[in-house]
Amino acid sequence: MAAPITAIQKQEWTEEERRQQRLEDLKTLLADNEQAINKILDIVGELNDIGVFEAANAMLQAKEKIAKIALGQITREPVTNMINNLMGAAGALTSLDPELTKKLAGSLSSGLDEGSKHLQSNKKIGMLDLVKVLNDPDINRAIGFGIHFMKGLGKGLKEE
Repeated sequence: MAAPITAIQKQEWTEEERRQQRLEDLKTLLADNEQAINKILDIVGELNDIGVFEAANAMLQAKEKIAKIALGQITREPVTNMINNLMGAAGALTSLDPELTKKLAGSLSSGLDEGSKHLQSNKKIGMLDLVKVLNDPDINRAIGFGIHFMKGLGKGLKEE
């Protein structure tokens, strides 16, 4: 019968042995992925040929000047106004019902199509035509929506 193992010897690798193992792993990885590495090198070569690396290097060298210019542009009043307007619009959009917004956008598209058809016909609309179209349920619905929209808009402008 064999003698029982009483101590486990942990193999300690020297720095040189670890370095050698990493080199072997890298060689294996390179050999297994030769095609992908060749493509990467082709892309890097193309980027170098068109000057991307020189431009990136120049930008890194001038990073403080670029940051100063960018901050100067961002803090201009028109840009800050635009950012504030975008934030206000985003806040307003979050309070709207998405289904109503979708329906309104679809209706707007349909209305633009109808308006475009009318422009192509070059037909003149008279006063009697305006009175007659009020009986059309689609037009009556749109006019009612517009009137009540304007009423709500006026109330919103009045409130402080």
